[in-house]
Amino acid sequence: MDSSVYMAYDYPVLGAFWTMMWIFLWVLWFVLLFRIIVDIFRDDTMSGWAKTGWLVLVIALPFLGVFVYVLARGKGMGKREMEHARAQQEALDTYVRETARGAGRTSEVDELAKLSEIRARGDISDEEFRRAKEKILH
Repeated sequence: MDSSVYMAYDYPVLGAFWTMMWIFLWVLWFVLLFRIIVDIFRDDTMSGWAKTGWLVLVIALPFLGVFVYVLARGKGMGKREMEHARAQQEALDTYVRETARGAGRTSEVDELAKLSEIRARGDISDEEFRRAKEKILH
């Protein structure tokens, strides 16, 4: 057995730490890169040529492009992200309200109010009002 066999326990703890740190930094780098690309497409204030220029810079020279983009437009990234989140929340709230309302269905309270108005005008009798009220509530 002249050749040495490396086992898992031969890997030093410091080496494992450095490996995990490099993996973390690479994942962090790709997250930042893709957030910037999404921000470029999300920004409505930029023209198409400006978006193309930033995109080419970020893809052709990634480290320099990302650094320059964050310095030049970093504050706006946060504002655009907040606006996007706010718009999504408003869309969700609107959807929930419309769904809870029943999409065009009137509520029992509205129907009872209309029925009460009809009775107050004298268009229906008290007995008819009672029967219609029972139908609405059941």
